[in-house]
Amino acid sequence: MAYDFDTAPSRRNTWSLKWDVNERELPMWVADMDFQTAPEIRAAIQKRLDHGVFGYSVVPDEWYTAIQNWWEKRHSFRMEKEWLIFCTGVVPAISSIVRKLTTVGENVLIQTPVYNIFFNSILNNGRHVLESPLVYDENEYSVDFDDLEKKLALPQTSMMILCNPHNPVGKIWKREDLKKIGHLAAKYHVLVVSDEIHCDLTDPGKDYLPFASISEECLNNSVTCIAPTKTFNIAGLQTAAVCVPDPVLRHRVERGLNTDEVAEPNSFAVGATVAAFTQGAEWLDALRMYLYQNKQVARAFFRRNIPQVKIVPSDATYLLWLDCGALCEDASVLAKFLLSETGLYLSQGEQYGHVGRQFLRMNAACPRATLEEGLKRFYEGVQKFSASGRSF
Repeated sequence: MAYDFDTAPSRRNTWSLKWDVNERELPMWVADMDFQTAPEIRAAIQKRLDHGVFGYSVVPDEWYTAIQNWWEKRHSFRMEKEWLIFCTGVVPAISSIVRKLTTVGENVLIQTPVYNIFFNSILNNGRHVLESPLVYDENEYSVDFDDLEKKLALPQTSMMILCNPHNPVGKIWKREDLKKIGHLAAKYHVLVVSDEIHCDLTDPGKDYLPFASISEECLNNSVTCIAPTKTFNIAGLQTAAVCVPDPVLRHRVERGLNTDEVAEPNSFAVGATVAAFTQGAEWLDALRMYLYQNKQVARAFFRRNIPQVKIVPSDATYLLWLDCGALCEDASVLAKFLLSETGLYLSQGEQYGHVGRQFLRMNAACPRATLEEGLKRFYEGVQKFSASGRSF
């Protein structure tokens, strides 16, 4: 089937977090796509809607089977049914797990720059953020294993939140990296919570490795958070899963999710998930190619028109991590200028940790014409600022 990603409905005046902005503004910040979800998912939702009764829902066997088969077929990892727990979202799951499996005042380690809501899940629960910054060599990011081991070894470090693949840098972690992370975490009795929500949004020909699949150490000392929401653009349906192989950990996680009241599905969450993981493969593969081409268009544009800005190479996500260090020390100043002068709305890199200060994050999951308009505005904004004689 041919899918049209060049055409997208207007999202203005739909109570959209992303698009509830001024008319002249072009939002390319928050990580949701402007494409309609797969028609197979829409059909499943329509069927449920037509039923017309929306009482309490349960999690049926079909939900477990759909997830199991998807991960086994696409990622060569067999999850047992009893490992899986429904949750309303990856962020609620992470926050609940932090509350249930750590103690107030303990350290939760993250590898910055990283998804900014991790900070909220840690700080809002009275735990300390412990950053182990990734190493950036002006081309790609890697793990500083000396720093990581030093911080995992601290007595107050009890949890590490891993982002796999990594948001915002788009890194697919290699097997040897994940194995070493898993070994160090087990050595120092630090639980790994792996956020794998972007796992299906890899470039064509690129595959991610589930952290729990790497070794017995990784399997037994991890909690993995997964969802169809980023992949199929259904975040508003509030549907996710938590995979916990170890039975003792699983009991504690399940108790936390239920205590926090985030373990019950709404009327559309289960059906949409089942449709996504049983019927959505063809749509997803077409989407991945389109996103890859969008990223290529953006890379060519910056090389040709704004060579001072470098897109960090990535193999996953639809997010562009823009190194603006040749233009400015503090990219938040550039972001504010672009918004005020051109209406282009990007994410400021410092939200992802201080090491992201010279970066901006741009969402390329949109029709190509929208992407090209955003790139044009970026170029015009940089030209205007340069002409003003000021510096960032």
